[in-house]
Amino acid sequence: MHTGELPKQCKECNKCFTEKGHLKRHMRMHTGEQPYQRKECKQCFTEEGTLKRNMRVHTGSLKTHMSVHTGEKPYQCKECNKCFTQKGHLKTHLRVHTGEKPYKCKECNKCFTEKRNMKTHMRRHSAWKPYECKECNKCFSKKGTLKTHKRVQRGLQSYQYTECNKCFTEKGNLKTHMKVHSGGKSCECKECNKCFSTKGTLKTDMRIHTGEQPYQCKECNKCFTQRGDLKTHMRVHTGEQPYQYKECNKCFTQKGHIKIHMRMHTGEQPYQGKECNKRFTMKSNLKRHMRVHTGQQPYQRHLKTHIRVYTGEQPYQCKVCDKRFTWKTNLKTHMRVHTGEQPYQSSFELHIAIGIMSTALGGVVCMDLLV
Repeated sequence: MHTGELPKQCKECNKCFTEKGHLKRHMRMHTGEQPYQRKECKQCFTEEGTLKRNMRVHTGSLKTHMSVHTGEKPYQCKECNKCFTQKGHLKTHLRVHTGEKPYKCKECNKCFTEKRNMKTHMRRHSAWKPYECKECNKCFSKKGTLKTHKRVQRGLQSYQYTECNKCFTEKGNLKTHMKVHSGGKSCECKECNKCFSTKGTLKTDMRIHTGEQPYQCKECNKCFTQRGDLKTHMRVHTGEQPYQYKECNKCFTQKGHIKIHMRMHTGEQPYQGKECNKRFTMKSNLKRHMRVHTGQQPYQRHLKTHIRVYTGEQPYQCKVCDKRFTWKTNLKTHMRVHTGEQPYQSSFELHIAIGIMSTALGGVVCMDLLV
């Protein structure tokens, strides 16, 4: 006990325990075994302690339990008048107003209002994911996440909004969507007065003002304001391309890229210039084209790159033949001479690539390198 030795190991997830009883109880998460049953309501439990807590509903805490049926909520918050059935629930709720977060993660110092939220968060650091999908063997840290995952697999969307008949796999997503119809944007940013429908969206907006980027890539240390952006970025390192276009089997790192790629097959050009009615496949190409009419030159940040035209500086060197280039994109294109890669299957696809590269270089691109 005092040495810190953990001799008992779970064969399913390799988690270790000091006592055999702890390992036995842990194994029930994998097997789904619930050996403790309540005689009154036939409900089953994994642990004896959970059974005892349930028994209090039928015995000592009968008064609290009855409020479920009567709808009585005797404990009221003085700040917002919200009512609760239990005193403990009121105590937890008050932390929303006070900002108190008494439970702190020892790994990253993140704080939480509830202990259970901290415990769930801790699994991110330990990589412990006890809830496994039997269909695809994917593991999750939360039971609720596994439940949602199963709905996605089966194509189930049990939460439907009656106004527009749109369906959702999670109740929280339905609630967020309802605000689109109601126009409810109660969360206001004090910096720019912009309003948002959820606190999470407001929090993300605040990072634009503060410059906070809490999500860091462990491979290259690049930081991001949103977890989703980090997840997408990680595919650069892993090479993962989970989104496939069925017509040509080409794969992409982002779902939105499929939509853009589809236009290569359909020839669709949804973005039209108001001045000359010229049409474009991508919004960024239209935006760049509009500068022809407005005379706008927004790329002051590319001044350093532009100066290389006059200085002759070529900081990017090919490791195979030592040839040097002014721009990184030109080096990348040159490397295809050595690798034999031919990423552009059609002239239309090449046209799209030129547009993207030109945008990245502030309207400057070496055309010879693309053909």
